[in-house]
Amino acid sequence: MNAASASNQNEKLHSAIYTGWISHQRLQPKAHGFRYQLFMLYLDLDELPLLFKSNRLWSYLKPNLAYFKREDYLGAPDQPLDQCVRDLVEKHTGQRPLGRIGLLTHCRYWGVCFNPVSFYYCYDPKGELQAIVSHITNTPWKEQFAYVHEVKQATSMLFKLEKDFHVSPFMPMDIDYQWQFSAPGDALSVHMQNWHHEQATFFATLKLQRHPWQASTLNRMLLSYPWMTVKVIAAIYWQALRLWLKRIPFYTHPKQHAKLGD
Repeated sequence: MNAASASNQNEKLHSAIYTGWISHQRLQPKAHGFRYQLFMLYLDLDELPLLFKSNRLWSYLKPNLAYFKREDYLGAPDQPLDQCVRDLVEKHTGQRPLGRIGLLTHCRYWGVCFNPVSFYYCYDPKGELQAIVSHITNTPWKEQFAYVHEVKQATSMLFKLEKDFHVSPFMPMDIDYQWQFSAPGDALSVHMQNWHHEQATFFATLKLQRHPWQASTLNRMLLSYPWMTVKVIAAIYWQALRLWLKRIPFYTHPKQHAKLGD
């Protein structure tokens, strides 16, 4: 296959590479914010087994400098990932997504994988976005939880929900969320707001631009951001230290509250 035909084939893939930035801005009780650049992979689960076939540095299921490891993602590791996602959406919405599923995430780089949140974009057979799953892992407990957002109007993917999962020890549990998504396209965005007692306290924004799926781009990302997931972990602890030094209130894990009350 020549370079031109390979390029055309890659452009037809639903999978893509996204680059951009993420920012956090705390408003209460004290101002605090940061922003950093990153790349993420948008993996069409139907295409996933063959995406890294021609790349020596990346692989599917087999250890490599960068690779996709089933155990890092939603559901039981011995079950197909797409089945676990479809089952979860059907359980929460009553409707099973039968179209494509795209996963926005980090893979395992240099042996390390950590995703504070991965997003599953679930489509119906007509190609319309049907649901979005936000799969969250907290630090340092490494517990997992998934919010399912049923898409009823693709033009306004704004979701309001109550917090059900402890993420940061610097955030209370009685939080109301307001999350807004765009469908994956040339650009992709996620904007999250936290409200506490009807007062906005925190914003998080993810802004990304799409690049065609190419081995050369993957390798460049791996070398440009060699410790992407390590950077994510380090940033979490560094920002936690900064919040502690600012004397932001600390909230213990709800399970610890339960033990104290026993």
